[in-house]
Amino acid sequence: MKFNIKYIAGLVVVLFSTATNAQFYVGVQSGIANIKSDVQGVSASTMIGGALKAGYIYSLTNHIGIGSGVEFSQYKQRLFLNQGSTTLSNFEVDATGSAFIYNVTTGDYSENQTLQAIQIPIFLQYKKNINKGVDFNFRAGAKYFLPINYKIESSANSVKGSAFYPDINLTINNLPEYGFGNQTNYTASGEYKTQGVIMSSFELGFTFKLSEKNALYTAMFLENSYGSILNQERSESYVGYNPTSISDREPNGLYSTAKDAKIQPVSFGLTLGFNFM
Repeated sequence: MKFNIKYIAGLVVVLFSTATNAQFYVGVQSGIANIKSDVQGVSASTMIGGALKAGYIYSLTNHIGIGSGVEFSQYKQRLFLNQGSTTLSNFEVDATGSAFIYNVTTGDYSENQTLQAIQIPIFLQYKKNINKGVDFNFRAGAKYFLPINYKIESSANSVKGSAFYPDINLTINNLPEYGFGNQTNYTASGEYKTQGVIMSSFELGFTFKLSEKNALYTAMFLENSYGSILNQERSESYVGYNPTSISDREPNGLYSTAKDAKIQPVSFGLTLGFNFM
């Protein structure tokens, strides 16, 4: 994804420039990180993800505050086809400009995904003292989730690509110089095209006072995005078509097979932070 680093840096400067007389925080969060999708015939393994965060909370009253900051998050998961020998099809154009239906069949296909993003949160915090040096905290708000990159590492025992030309009722399955045929031990890396989305964010936890100006913060968090982080113009074959060879087929990824698929990061787990004045 293309993004302007100067724009992000400027936004962070503006956020922190309003933090005079506020409480700052740094922290980490870790838990189950899932990239949810509605793509049919695909399943994903659940893996651990996390984030680094820094920001501030400006007190409006003794109990209410407003916070913001910047975060760096990472999601990882492994993707599979529900049926190992499924054939998926899409439309392609060959080197001569002729349109055809491109059929791809893979053996034991899997896809390792790594999604990294910058998040800009804004939230309201409610806090209440429940014991000496212990505060109850509840945070609710939204985050702008901006993917930096969404990498994929694909592998399969075999990849077979064939063509069907409906205008002349012709099937081609063994013409390697035009990109049709079987390839064994396939491995390749690629990247999804992405866009920013809004996430909801909730935290429920406690602050333990360490000194007059410092405190330890622990909480449970839940985050869910709205809208899809994928930004593509058309549905594509999960293993790309190379019009001159059956080698060097670029992986478009299983999520690219449905143009309007909803691909949404969702995570929940634990947050550990340090608050200071």
